[in-house]
Amino acid sequence: METQKVKTCFTITFTDDQFNHARAYVEDMRRHPQRVFWRGKEGKTDDELIVEQIAHRILSGFYNTDTYTASKHIVRMESMSSTQ
Repeated sequence: METQKVKTCFTITFTDDQFNHARAYVEDMRRHPQRVFWRGKEGKTDDELIVEQIAHRILSGFYNTDTYTASKHIVRMESMSSTQ
């Protein structure tokens, strides 16, 4: 099977509650520097980590209570596929 890469850009919206929840999560992770969460995140700012956490939760369906919830958060998506 051939490996493929897809680079995707999302424009998302999020609520103050989602932001505050993600900020609290990142603050909690700071108290646990050995967790898997930190792999590949060295040198990122708190703002970057918070937005990544929000995007992860939106794309993973954590905020989806019905089939169309993700479409409320994902405003735009562009993808480019390349074979590696």
